[in-house]
Amino acid sequence: MGLDLKKPIVFFDLETTGINIAKDRIVEISILKVFPNGTKESKTWLVNPEMKIPKVTSEIHGITDEKVANEPTFKQLAKDIETLIKGCDLAGFNSNRFDIPLLAEEMLRVGIDFDMNNRVAIDVQVIFHKKEQRTLSAGYKFYCDKELENAHSAEADTLATYEILLAQIEKYEDIGTDVKSLSEYSSHQKRADFAGFLMFDEEDNETFSFGKYKGRKVTDVFEENPGYYAWIQNADFPLYTKKVLTQIKLRSLNTKR
Repeated sequence: MGLDLKKPIVFFDLETTGINIAKDRIVEISILKVFPNGTKESKTWLVNPEMKIPKVTSEIHGITDEKVANEPTFKQLAKDIETLIKGCDLAGFNSNRFDIPLLAEEMLRVGIDFDMNNRVAIDVQVIFHKKEQRTLSAGYKFYCDKELENAHSAEADTLATYEILLAQIEKYEDIGTDVKSLSEYSSHQKRADFAGFLMFDEEDNETFSFGKYKGRKVTDVFEENPGYYAWIQNADFPLYTKKVLTQIKLRSLNTKR
């Protein structure tokens, strides 16, 4: 039993300057593209984040300011990355909560649109945590009986994630083999944005998940307090969250016409 693909899927991992989706930057990205016929294509880039890499972060992944000083910026790489992942489903380890949202921010920041329309995402960590409650290194040992060397290297983590998913498919008959089933199993509560500031309720209405309007429908809040939209657009929220709110606002205005 293997991974059932109808179109290519991209496994990817990011090493970054930190964990703030709205502010931190990519310093390394590794992509493994798997095609339905089983062939693979891979690419890894070091990235100049155009900001200081905190020492505590460099101690984790080993990437320093000096190491990326002469590397291309994300803006210089963005078109190549967009071409490589275009039309593909996405997969990673903790990717729904971190890698995909941060990649989306980087793309939007350099003027390249990014959304999840017509693609799904598989978070291998969620499958792992639902089944075994462990870390990536432990998961690699548990599922593949291998030691994860060079942990926190984007390339090593990406390849390990791919191997773990294949082993999970073999081990758990109830999670499926196609990307739609795997995506549904590896998702938590349904989010309207990547960061989880906006959620869908049982009737698929977007709602706020934070602040004084937590649990309220976005459209109702914007009707009641029109200034709330402007406040969010000017505040320190992820660009993708702002994009989704703009789409909701425009959709609401078009409905009233």
